[in-house]
Amino acid sequence: MVRTPLRCLNTGGGMSFSSGASIEYVSDELETLGWYHGDLSRHAAEALLLSNGTDGSYLLRNSNEGPGYFALSVRAKDSVKHFQVTRKDSGYAFGFNKFATLQDFVNHFANQPLLGSDTGTLIVLKSPYPLCVEEPSIYESVRVHTAIQTGRTENDLVANAPSLGTKEGYLVKQGAVVKNWKQRWFTLNRYELKYFRDKMCEEPIRTLDLRACSAVQFDYSQDRVNCFCLVFAKRTFYLCAKTGVEADEWIKILRWKLALYL
Repeated sequence: MVRTPLRCLNTGGGMSFSSGASIEYVSDELETLGWYHGDLSRHAAEALLLSNGTDGSYLLRNSNEGPGYFALSVRAKDSVKHFQVTRKDSGYAFGFNKFATLQDFVNHFANQPLLGSDTGTLIVLKSPYPLCVEEPSIYESVRVHTAIQTGRTENDLVANAPSLGTKEGYLVKQGAVVKNWKQRWFTLNRYELKYFRDKMCEEPIRTLDLRACSAVQFDYSQDRVNCFCLVFAKRTFYLCAKTGVEADEWIKILRWKLALYL
């Protein structure tokens, strides 16, 4: 995993381990940290922060470099930067600095920015991205769109939105036997992607279980624009959106679903 090199600005004070800190305390803090996402992948972290975070939203996750290594993923405007955090005996090492607790680390950098040395981008930790982002339990009574709808800006995104999990809209789908294209109404809730003849229909034509889907990606094999596909073991579904932005929105939230349920 390639990580963004960093150095710290205005690093005066709050840098040494407290003598009373212990390994047990560090471990307990990690387990109760509301923005520690465990084995969340790099790609899933980027999808979460770009889809529903704001500039300065951050989360901590395990690094694939082994025990004691973590990645701090931070949204910086339209990108996500990843920094390495290492657990050292009774605290945490970040760049050239050491902190007794993760909260000390966050408190310090809330007002003193990080500097990604590859781009010179200033990054301030503003809002933790919570581990528990619940989805509505009853889709019929609660319909919440993902916060990456067309026309939204980063100022419209809410870090603690109640749900990132549902989306609906018209897409054009290729038929299974006759390879014609028809407009269908799609709804996404939890791990189920359903499509209907139109928005007013109550019974879906089919329900796709995303737990059986292996990939979601843009597709350029069809003679159509804004096309993407969902790959299942026995069939690949080809779908087209009206715009490239809409196609990208569907791909982002579907990939996030795959990261959750695979």
